[in-house]
Amino acid sequence: MARTQKNTNNRPETTAQTLSSLLKSARDIMRKDKGLNGDLDRLPMLTWIMFLKFLDDLEIQREQEVALAGKKFRPAIEPPYRWRDWAASPKGVTGDELLSFINQEECIRPDGSKGPGLFAYLRKQTSSNGDDRRDVIATVFSGVQNRMISGYLLRDVINKVAGIHFTASDDLHTLGALYEAMLREMRDAAGDSGEFYTPRPVVRFMVAVTDPQLGETVLDPASGTGGFLVESLNHLSKQVKTVADRHILQSESLFGCEPKPLPYLLCQMNLLLHGLDAPQIDSGNALRFKLTEIGERDRVDVILTNPPFGGEEEKGIQGNFPNDKQTAETALLFLQLIMRKLRRQATSAGCPARAAVVVPNGTLFGDGVCARIKEELLKEFNLHTIIRLPNGVFSPYTNIPTNLLFFDRSGPTKDIWYYEHALPEGRKNYTKTQPLQYEEFLPCLDWWVSREENDRAWKVKAEDILKYNGDGRLISANLDIKNPRGKEDIAHRPPEELVAGILDKEQRIIEIVERIKALLEKTK
Repeated sequence: MARTQKNTNNRPETTAQTLSSLLKSARDIMRKDKGLNGDLDRLPMLTWIMFLKFLDDLEIQREQEVALAGKKFRPAIEPPYRWRDWAASPKGVTGDELLSFINQEECIRPDGSKGPGLFAYLRKQTSSNGDDRRDVIATVFSGVQNRMISGYLLRDVINKVAGIHFTASDDLHTLGALYEAMLREMRDAAGDSGEFYTPRPVVRFMVAVTDPQLGETVLDPASGTGGFLVESLNHLSKQVKTVADRHILQSESLFGCEPKPLPYLLCQMNLLLHGLDAPQIDSGNALRFKLTEIGERDRVDVILTNPPFGGEEEKGIQGNFPNDKQTAETALLFLQLIMRKLRRQATSAGCPARAAVVVPNGTLFGDGVCARIKEELLKEFNLHTIIRLPNGVFSPYTNIPTNLLFFDRSGPTKDIWYYEHALPEGRKNYTKTQPLQYEEFLPCLDWWVSREENDRAWKVKAEDILKYNGDGRLISANLDIKNPRGKEDIAHRPPEELVAGILDKEQRIIEIVERIKALLEKTK
């Protein structure tokens, strides 16, 4: 039987077993509702319900703290819209009355008065007292919908969530782990619709070697569900020693950008659960600003991201970039943005501004616009390391080979270190049931400091990458350098790798065709 303890606030502290059971029960209830279709519908529903419960628990705690300090407290959500007003009682508003209260622009509220419905009220929140929490609430609920069609089933779900106590630190830690497990399940479902997210071991590795320092600003311009920001938060939290440090961490350290409503909501909840009081996530497209208008005040110290690749941006977005570097390929636009957003001066920690970015193989060997972007990268930045990941790291969503680029503002590139992250011995590929593990990066972490050539690591001079013709015009900038000590064994390569190789070649052909088309257009 699940064990329940008491914390110092006299609130019940639920065990991992109890929390897991509560969330499983809530999802089981949701499966009975005909308005929901799979985890892509169920998880967002559960998230916004937990979001409101979390906010109310936090507000109650803050109200007590402010009262002890003898100050006046103004809640982010006013009665009768607080969780405690309409959701806390198991016998509270239910059925059609509950659906009306949540969904309608105007309704009879639980206190009997007439006024805006819950979502209508939340979407109109604005920060008038310097508290960003109201802005967060308005932005979160601008893209939220209640898809459940049974108000009775919805009441049952709300009653389950009411059993979670977000002011208990152990609850938060346990729920954070369970929530991450649910995010993985949602990512599995999202993979079918063309969306996939960075595996946690890759995120942990990128944060560990980039090593953000408290006082530095960290940005993920393609936040998704917040994996890089959560890992950065955990990394920076270990450096907090004083109240001032905590203020810096909470208010001046982490920034993100995510335009899609569902990932935006999940990102907010993910960061809140991990202890960030008011996440600063921009809900617009990070590419919407003209590149030349991004100045030093807009720049940051550290960028950690896995920008979307394979997508295409509209002409209006492409127009924000230099004429000779405009492309529909999202990954190349993000790479230019990342370069522009890195601070030119040393950071508060005395380090050069730096970035760690996931890119597909096509970025390494691409010509034309891609080559010109890489030329700028090598001449204006120090591209010191490329980690070559094996096929299947993003399995089962894509078999496109990926790489990790690490560069900083310490000066132009002289040498590029390559490190080939190999599959574990005896393994032919990664799978959904046998994914990449963080421990597999330990040899690379050891190598990161010593930087010696071995069977997995080699060094290439930047001058050997950039190729020019007699007129000084750039011909190519091929970063797709194979391991000189590696062995090609096509006969024994798994089919997935062979398919990925074919996709690589197809991508090259597509890029060449696009270049030919562009030349023909200019000729016309």
